[in-house]
Amino acid sequence: MRVLIAEDDSTSRVLLSGALEKWGYDPLETADGNTAWSILCRPDAPSLAILDWIMPRMDGMEVLRRVRELDTENPPYIVILTSKKGKKDIIAALDAGANDYLIKPFDPDELRARVQVGRRMIELQEALTAKITELRRALDQIRTLRGIVPICMSCKKIRDDQGYWKQVEAYVRDHTEAEFSHGLCPECMKNMYPDFDPNRSKE
Repeated sequence: MRVLIAEDDSTSRVLLSGALEKWGYDPLETADGNTAWSILCRPDAPSLAILDWIMPRMDGMEVLRRVRELDTENPPYIVILTSKKGKKDIIAALDAGANDYLIKPFDPDELRARVQVGRRMIELQEALTAKITELRRALDQIRTLRGIVPICMSCKKIRDDQGYWKQVEAYVRDHTEAEFSHGLCPECMKNMYPDFDPNRSKE
């Protein structure tokens, strides 16, 4: 899984990148918010991002707000990284759309645990999106008859939207995905072939 690291402090950036590589992630580094924003706008944007709050050109909070305004089925999981420790700061970051919050200097074990939570959330979101897509495709293939269907009380033909009268099987075939297999019901069998009675005992 690719992870975007947006951190202007080179030491923190190296530490983050090294830790993520050690845990099997593919880190993508940048030192300013403007570049981070351009990366997160891409169709192939990393699904997880660690954004420093204070960065040149655009701070992490502004990047976060812009990303949350994007219309996407799989929004990135974003962790705000900062030295700010106040409760109001944490609330501000979460209100802006952050999924998590990590205080510098970060503990490697805490970072690993929080990134793992993010990964699980991303995998669940991707699985849910795949199911929704599958359901949409299934619904697109289903054609359902709705409303009032005019039918002749004598011959049982059905009138279509253009005013033409069609046999029931033709109308159903044109408006659904159903296929017909013809046969005779027991009552019709008796009426049409009275001499043939499969239940009659042979003498």
